[in-house]
Amino acid sequence: MKIIDISRDLFSTPPYPGDPAPKRDRIRRMDMGDSYNLSGFYACCHSATHLDAPLHFFDDGDSVDRISLSRCIGPCTVIAAEGILTGADIDRLPPNTEKRILLKGNGKAFLSQSAAFALAQAGFLLIGTDAPSIDLAEEDGEPHRELLGAGIPILEGLDLSAVEPGTYRLCALPLLLRGAEAAPARAILLSDT
Repeated sequence: MKIIDISRDLFSTPPYPGDPAPKRDRIRRMDMGDSYNLSGFYACCHSATHLDAPLHFFDDGDSVDRISLSRCIGPCTVIAAEGILTGADIDRLPPNTEKRILLKGNGKAFLSQSAAFALAQAGFLLIGTDAPSIDLAEEDGEPHRELLGAGIPILEGLDLSAVEPGTYRLCALPLLLRGAEAAPARAILLSDT
């Protein structure tokens, strides 16, 4: 079995425009004479690879700790896509597409509102992208609202550069941040080849 890490580093990934940059504080340092190393860190919940929960766009939505982890683990399909996908694009997905889908587009794969609606209507469990966000700024959050309103978590900021399109097993567990609208996640794909 092959394990492919599809996470981005928390501290070196540029933050989404307007979000605070993560930082690490080295509190104790052996190279400075301390007997051990100890760090603290600060990060936006949407830094690097992260999972958005419904609370991100809905005040009464589930927080990240209330998302069923079964949505974050299981078969997934990686699809090559670039630009803004539409509902018609989703309707043309092959019938063997898994209910967890990851968009590989070199940071340029996004959803329109109609694509998000089609994914929600088709019963998808999780949607991911290698872009910092599933929607462009001009979409004003509508793809997020469609997916999160249907209870579908969104996995953003993936590193799919070493992944070929195809079927894999996904494991993308968010940090347990009670009451948060999102959380950084360590995401991996498992492949039998």
